[in-house]
Amino acid sequence: MELNNLKPAEGSIKNEKRIGRGQGSGRGGTSTRGHKGAQSRSGYSRKKGFEGGQMPLQRRIPKGGFKNFNRVEYASVNLDVIQTIAEKHNLTTIDREVLVQNNIVTKNELYKILGRGELKSKLEIFANGFSETAKKAIEEKGGTTNIVSKF
Repeated sequence: MELNNLKPAEGSIKNEKRIGRGQGSGRGGTSTRGHKGAQSRSGYSRKKGFEGGQMPLQRRIPKGGFKNFNRVEYASVNLDVIQTIAEKHNLTTIDREVLVQNNIVTKNELYKILGRGELKSKLEIFANGFSETAKKAIEEKGGTTNIVSKF
């Protein structure tokens, strides 16, 4: 077998229907478009989702939900995660840079400290938000909570 004698498989190539090439072709006249009406005219295009006049699916199904465009989304960081980082690196202060270096949050993400887990050491923590349980747990150990502005 060589490149000059390659051929497509038998029956895989079919001739295109040549529409509108005279009466003798069998597809002249109305050119397979039927008689009269919008679909027979040139330039006709059916709207997306058109179902022949029946109420289309996207209009039968009700809209749902509500998107609050003022919502502020926070990444959650729990106390157990903070404790492991503090022990691993022997830290007394936890801020954005520490969390970014440990791949807990991204540099542009807002983050909130949540109260899951146990804190064993006194820490100074900087975050965009604190839950009540987290704040209470940090302050019980003698640590401080500092709320930082968005960035």
